[in-house]
Amino acid sequence: MKILALETATEACSAALLIDGNVIERYQVQPRMHSQLILPMLDELLAEAGVTLAGLDAIAFGRGPGAFTGVRIAVGVAQGAAFAADLPVVPVSTLAALAQRGFRELGWRRLLPAYDARMQEVYWGAYEVDAQGLVSARVADEVSAPDRVTLPAGGGWQGVGAGWGSYRDLLDQRLGDAVGEVNADLLCSAHDVALLGAAGFVRGEAVAAELAAPVYLRDKVASRPGESRAG
Repeated sequence: MKILALETATEACSAALLIDGNVIERYQVQPRMHSQLILPMLDELLAEAGVTLAGLDAIAFGRGPGAFTGVRIAVGVAQGAAFAADLPVVPVSTLAALAQRGFRELGWRRLLPAYDARMQEVYWGAYEVDAQGLVSARVADEVSAPDRVTLPAGGGWQGVGAGWGSYRDLLDQRLGDAVGEVNADLLCSAHDVALLGAAGFVRGEAVAAELAAPVYLRDKVASRPGESRAG
């Protein structure tokens, strides 16, 4: 399987190429530079692996939630590349990808990823790692005030993402002992978008390029035709 992945929803801009289980990646933390960085990253990965867009199975992208402009960049670039090579795309939750990185790098298996959504709110989700080493959602991704975040029953949860840095006190007051360790510095990575995108492709979750759409999770953001909203 050959999956090209991109992720631009947070301060990190990254692209990854998964070929038969092996991942190579380009990753830079460069806020407001994503539109200049992402296409050269994709070109470098394809050249390094000696493959073309047409030789891929699909393109995976971080569909949000996250920064409005960043999510739009990921959708637009994924659509453009997919149209050019007649490929399907696989949307991947950026919260799921953040949780996957938490497992991949820290070994945590019950994860509460959170991004700062501004307006005194957080994007958040609750994920557990399955027998295949991939995260699955225990609750749907949401946006809410930190003091309205909830978790499934049971302990052993770990927090990941910048939302924990912005609202640690409020989240601690809300969740108490249900959450143990926290890593507020972890950012979403295309490596994990690629892993989850490959699994989604196998499950039949790939869609035509024209159906690629961001997910904002906030009613205050106006939707355009073809875009998804929740919350």
